[in-house]
Amino acid sequence: MLELCLQFRPRYAVMVAEDAAQMLRTSLLRLGVATEVLAGQDALETVATLPEVDTVMAAIVGAAGLRPTLAAARAGKRVLLANKEALVMAGQLFMDAVRDGGATLLPIDSEHNAILQSLPSGFSGDLNAAGVARILLTASGGPFRNTPTDRLADVTPDQACAHPNWVMGRKISVDSATMMNKGLEVIEAHWLFNAEWDRIDVVVHPQSVIHSMVEYVDGSVIAQLGNPDMRTPIAHALDYPERIESGAQRLDFFALGTLSFEKPDLARFPCVALAYQALRAGGSAPIVLNAANEIAVDRFLRGDLPFNRIARLIENVLGRVGNMPVARLEDVLGADRCARETAREHLAAA
Repeated sequence: MLELCLQFRPRYAVMVAEDAAQMLRTSLLRLGVATEVLAGQDALETVATLPEVDTVMAAIVGAAGLRPTLAAARAGKRVLLANKEALVMAGQLFMDAVRDGGATLLPIDSEHNAILQSLPSGFSGDLNAAGVARILLTASGGPFRNTPTDRLADVTPDQACAHPNWVMGRKISVDSATMMNKGLEVIEAHWLFNAEWDRIDVVVHPQSVIHSMVEYVDGSVIAQLGNPDMRTPIAHALDYPERIESGAQRLDFFALGTLSFEKPDLARFPCVALAYQALRAGGSAPIVLNAANEIAVDRFLRGDLPFNRIARLIENVLGRVGNMPVARLEDVLGADRCARETAREHLAAA
């Protein structure tokens, strides 16, 4: 964070913990940098809703990004959404906040940004009126697409984080390896595009060149292609609906070779099936799914949970935590808390 502040000289920087904030303040003061350092969730909400801020890139990983992203939506900001958990956990609440606050919501996940680019200009949220038959979310299949299932118990965190196409943080890399990332994206697509669960299909596309597709009722399929580089969807959203230079390498069609497509193997990737199950159930089920997954991935990265037991833990927590209606942010946070406590209790008893 110190290096970023030295490079960009922002007006504010926010740390999670006060002790980390104080360390940063001391370092910046010594170097003569005037950045004001704040701390905590309330500070994140403050900077996300400042009157002089017009665009908020929501890219905090996991449930921690929910409150500031929701605050930005309520404040009517242009929200560039890279935090899929905001919609997984609080889908209806979040979409209501976007509508009531007059916010503009633009997805940054490469798959959802590709869908946005493949839908008709000015899409109103009605797939039938747009002539859309279904949405096709592509997935690379991660590093273990062809690994024998009896070897998955021995997977190490470093192996799980070695994604073949994308360079990402460790948590999201593990989600990609289990394909929970794709399951969460199915739920996100449901809210972003007002799509029923049975009109969202996952297609394994190992080359990660086609980022997602939209199939129309006349049989046409429109796809968005490009090299796997997050600068492309970020640039698209930053200047939407215009186009700006992203810095991404141009796609060389003559060097592509073969583009292949497979059905996801749900025996290998049970997290995809669990996500569909949670989406169909509605209520607090997606919140529980996400919370249990965050606990499971954290324990795996610490070396306390085998890779092939991540999905089992999530399934167990989904079965033990009752499904409740979600009408307020407090309901979301309560279900999240309960799921995390249940996951920890299960791990302690194992």
